[in-house]
Amino acid sequence: MALTVQIVGPDRTLWSGDAASVSVPAADGVLGILPGRQPVLAVLRPGKVTISQAGGASESVDIHGGFVSCDDDDVMIVVDEQDERRADHAEAAVEH
Repeated sequence: MALTVQIVGPDRTLWSGDAASVSVPAADGVLGILPGRQPVLAVLRPGKVTISQAGGASESVDIHGGFVSCDDDDVMIVVDEQDERRADHAEAAVEH
């Protein structure tokens, strides 16, 4: 069983895929999400989203805030507009 994860900005998807677990910087502290979790909706503070995949690999995305919704192993992370601009700069740096 895996989580389906999407990280979205105001007008596009920043990351999408399957994961074994996700860790997000919730307002009350770090929130870990595993398959089968009860539904949750939480406000996010600035910090790092960590996505762990089944093979042990992990990816991290820095965010400035937003919210996370988890229901039926579908995790939607909605980030602020400024996070999307940071992603554009990171993609441009990789291309050069």
